[in-house]
Amino acid sequence: MYSKAEQKQLFELSKKLLSAIEMPDILDDLRKSVIYHEWRYYALNDPLISDFEYDTLYKKIEAIEAKHPELVTPDSPTQRVSSDLTDDFPSVEHLTPMLSLDNSYDAEDLNSFDERIRNYLGLDENFEIEYAVEPKFDGGSIAIIYENDNLARAATRGNGAVGDEITPNIRSLRSVPLQASFSKFGIQKAELRGEAIIRKDAFEKLNEERAKDDQALFANPRNAATGGLRTKDSSETAARKMEAFLYQLGYATDANGNDKIPGLQTHNDSIQLLEDLGFKVPKTTSKKLLPERKVCKNIQEAAAFCTAWQKQREQYPYEVDGMVVKVNSLLLQQRTGSTAHHPRWAIAFKFKAKQATTKLLNVEFQVGKIGSITPVAKLDPVALAGVSVSSVSLHNEDFIKNKDIRLGDTVLVERAGDVIPYIVKPMEELRDGTEQEIVFPENCPVCHTKLVRQEDEAAWRCENPECEAQVVARMVHHVSKHAMDIDGFGESMVERFYKMGWLRSIADIYRIEYEQVAQLEGFGEKSAANMEAAITKAKKNPIHRFLHSLTIHHLGIKASKILAAEINNVLDLKDWDEERFTRIKDIGPVLTHNVIRFFQHEKNILLLQELESLGVNLTQTDQDIPKALNADGPLAGKTILFTGTLHQMGRKEAQAKAEAAGAKNISAVSGNLNVLVAGDKAGSKLKKATALETVEILTEEEFIALVRG
Repeated sequence: MYSKAEQKQLFELSKKLLSAIEMPDILDDLRKSVIYHEWRYYALNDPLISDFEYDTLYKKIEAIEAKHPELVTPDSPTQRVSSDLTDDFPSVEHLTPMLSLDNSYDAEDLNSFDERIRNYLGLDENFEIEYAVEPKFDGGSIAIIYENDNLARAATRGNGAVGDEITPNIRSLRSVPLQASFSKFGIQKAELRGEAIIRKDAFEKLNEERAKDDQALFANPRNAATGGLRTKDSSETAARKMEAFLYQLGYATDANGNDKIPGLQTHNDSIQLLEDLGFKVPKTTSKKLLPERKVCKNIQEAAAFCTAWQKQREQYPYEVDGMVVKVNSLLLQQRTGSTAHHPRWAIAFKFKAKQATTKLLNVEFQVGKIGSITPVAKLDPVALAGVSVSSVSLHNEDFIKNKDIRLGDTVLVERAGDVIPYIVKPMEELRDGTEQEIVFPENCPVCHTKLVRQEDEAAWRCENPECEAQVVARMVHHVSKHAMDIDGFGESMVERFYKMGWLRSIADIYRIEYEQVAQLEGFGEKSAANMEAAITKAKKNPIHRFLHSLTIHHLGIKASKILAAEINNVLDLKDWDEERFTRIKDIGPVLTHNVIRFFQHEKNILLLQELESLGVNLTQTDQDIPKALNADGPLAGKTILFTGTLHQMGRKEAQAKAEAAGAKNISAVSGNLNVLVAGDKAGSKLKKATALETVEILTEEEFIALVRG
């Protein structure tokens, strides 16, 4: 439909139009841009811009047309519903139009929506409109017709009036009943509206299987779901483990064609009817999260519910990009009516964007504490989930090559879990030939030492321990929360003191002249005294913290605790051979090699002796000795593992409760595992444990009840 050059031109035009003033002379360009992005989104399932950016362009058209109604044309995007029609399936008409939704982004927008309805209906300001609120699922919209209690036909949303018939594919979804007793409620023919979606955990497994078969991975659950609806092989649809949430009874008549169904006064009544018939609908109750749907007495309560839902978005097992707020009364819905584009009685409260496109400007190569070289993409800043993102890790050379990411690419960025941003893919269709291959350096970007990559590792490393970047990174790790936990002594302070010449090794941290610190800008006597107290406290740390602070490759928190329980003094390890290490459970050959290598270097031994002379504890403490297991506890003698998200306690608290009850915490599913506690989004570990049949599976609530007992 569009050539590569046309796509690039329209994309660049869209970016300019986002900040353009709403004037009639840009109307044609706005329409071209919106039509193009509708095609990308609905036909290709491969959007180039975020929903927020699309909405911004669309609202500009609306604003200009509202001021200049003489400019409205029949082919304007505002005069029709966006289309996902293809030539691959026969087209069928919906019984009633499937319209788009107007969008809102905050409570103020919802208040304006409520005010518009009041004005349209002439309602008194004291009259409270009741609203039904439910998730806006991010999948593929569907319309299903039941006639004489049987599933008769299913279609995609299409252009709102006509959709692609996909009946065999919908019949393959186990959440869609092939028969439903509508006749019990006096309904002879009904058209239901819903969304076909894929659970997040099912999507991850789907991509794992595709990776094993060397197939291209899906970018997100929505793409996988919409593609699954349009496959010509219904077994492929079934293989994608899709589910269908029904969110509206769009049409219902009795045997005489009467659309007044007894007992249906509200939207919530109709959803309850569907639930009673066995359909999957948003629930009104939930044990761990907010309910999926709620009837709110006014718009303020609806806004609060939407805001609260946005905070729990990541814990929900399905992808949702907002909430839908609907006038609950079917009579008021009918009186309010619709525009050509959207119903006036419903609006979408959109969550902050998780994905956006931006330009990859440059790549910097950073050196970590053990010499690992990490490529970091520098981006044209883009807003994602409420923050501005300008830097994204590219992980390693293989990640760059596998995704074929190039300098100058337009890239799709996602903020996973609203925390860590990453690049989903480059937009190859927008390339113009000026993009350049990202070349990994052969030498360390800081000390210029030749880089080395081991056969079994993905990272290139600088093996010069005196590399300035590594020296600083090791000191930053040493003072960090999970190592020596020197309160208030963070990365910026380490870098500042290093530049001043005060720090050259971790031993210098314990030589700091606090009188000099007090004279620094931004400090003072109190700050210096706090630093002295924090460092003095750190000197008394148990040796498992000290071992972890030494930046020995693969010596993490758990392994440090295991070794600390086996020695009287850290320097004892210099006399250990390989056989002594491997006698300890959970200490493998790779870690053994790394620890022996560290203690073979005379310089490291001198550093440890120096630290001990400065008052840093190197001797085993009571905190290094594992607590005896409770032999009389309800979990006495059993091994236990926690997986998934816990809601009533943190993972560490749960493990502590398990130990207090006599259990031993282990880190993997094996034949030695006795109990698995499965929280939300429990994935492969739950599957493996279930397959063993010897493992007792507990919910979080069951675990709590057990240890309390």
